[in-house]
Amino acid sequence: MVDDWRRDRIGSALRGENPTVLRRLSAGFAVIGDVQFLPGYSVLLADDPRVERLSDLPRRRRLAFLSDMEQLGEAVERVSRRRDTAFRRVNLEILGNTDGFLHAHVWPRFAWEPAELVGVPVWLYPRDSWADERYALGPRHEELRGAIGGELDRLRGEG
Repeated sequence: MVDDWRRDRIGSALRGENPTVLRRLSAGFAVIGDVQFLPGYSVLLADDPRVERLSDLPRRRRLAFLSDMEQLGEAVERVSRRRDTAFRRVNLEILGNTDGFLHAHVWPRFAWEPAELVGVPVWLYPRDSWADERYALGPRHEELRGAIGGELDRLRGEG
């Protein structure tokens, strides 16, 4: 099945079968989000599917994961700033309420968001934002994927 990777996002990334992977980082995988109602939405997946929370990692790996999260956040910020003058900020979140593996969400936020949503967590967006085919990740996002991946490469080169 085409979407088998969705049932094992980390395992499929480790096997090179997860099509959302942007780059392999030091403690995880930078992936572009399944939905793009906020263009540039990305996720950092820990590289071990058994790790459920940040505190499960030894300190060295924990700091590496947080450093990867910061790099992905900066890459999304740089790309969003170039692509959209209404870019405001990036929100970084480690939640884990739905998926039981360690991951961090990177949400770009924009001034054009509806007034009732611009100041609240993305999770309060209407359900149709998450299911609308207009926002589903697809071939039209290749340039965005390339831009974020390129920024990750530049940031790692600067480090």
